[in-house]
Amino acid sequence: MTGGTTQRRPSNAALALCGLAVVMAIGAALLPPLPQPAEYHQFADRRACGWLPNCLDAGSNLLFVLVGTIGLAFLWQQRHRPLFEHRAEAIPYWTFFVGIAAIGLGSGYYHLDPDNHGLLIDRLAMMMAFMAWFAAIICERAGVRHGLRLLPVLLAAGIGSVLYWGWSEARGAGDLRPYLLMQAWPMVCIVALVWLYPPRYTRGGAVVSVIALYALALAFDRNDRAVFDATGGMVSGHTIKHVLSAIAALVVVAYLSRRRVLTD
Repeated sequence: MTGGTTQRRPSNAALALCGLAVVMAIGAALLPPLPQPAEYHQFADRRACGWLPNCLDAGSNLLFVLVGTIGLAFLWQQRHRPLFEHRAEAIPYWTFFVGIAAIGLGSGYYHLDPDNHGLLIDRLAMMMAFMAWFAAIICERAGVRHGLRLLPVLLAAGIGSVLYWGWSEARGAGDLRPYLLMQAWPMVCIVALVWLYPPRYTRGGAVVSVIALYALALAFDRNDRAVFDATGGMVSGHTIKHVLSAIAALVVVAYLSRRRVLTD
């Protein structure tokens, strides 16, 4: 059986990923500061359901709480079974599902009265989930030791990018560059990891499915008003983003439940 604590390809692959990070960071630094657009908080669907304002955008976040809870319950039920080749591999996934549930709470709070304060809380939870999943894929592809060592570093970098954005907004000079970098870089690197390193588990294609679903969710979000108008005011692009993103997290649960360790 392949050892998960060792690097699974020559160091050139790791160097390529580091180089990619440097190039993307330099590219972000060369851009001018990117403030949060003032109109960002003006979502298309502002309908209330009784006491609940913005009810579909706010209420759809219950899906994240549900999926996060399902993921945590699954990990707890499987804690004594050989779900992972190495027990420590569960740590990033525990963190990921806690982050998914936290997204539901944070985003739900934000959508009750959208402003930068609520958005900060929402994005902190998002970064927790993103960075934890990134570390999980590093564990599975490049080596468990690498992923676990990088987990706290990635969490600090992701959360730090959100805090920097909040600090810059408070100073009247908002800058989204680090936050956007910490969203884009992990997604690009995960695709590179899948390409450069052989899998240790079956059903590795689920990783690409998760990224594709999230990319589709972002596309709906970018067309929030257009989707709302096209559906005759039935549902907005942002609400669909929540649904697709929650489905992407559910795919992670399905992946964990169905995969098997590969042998050489």
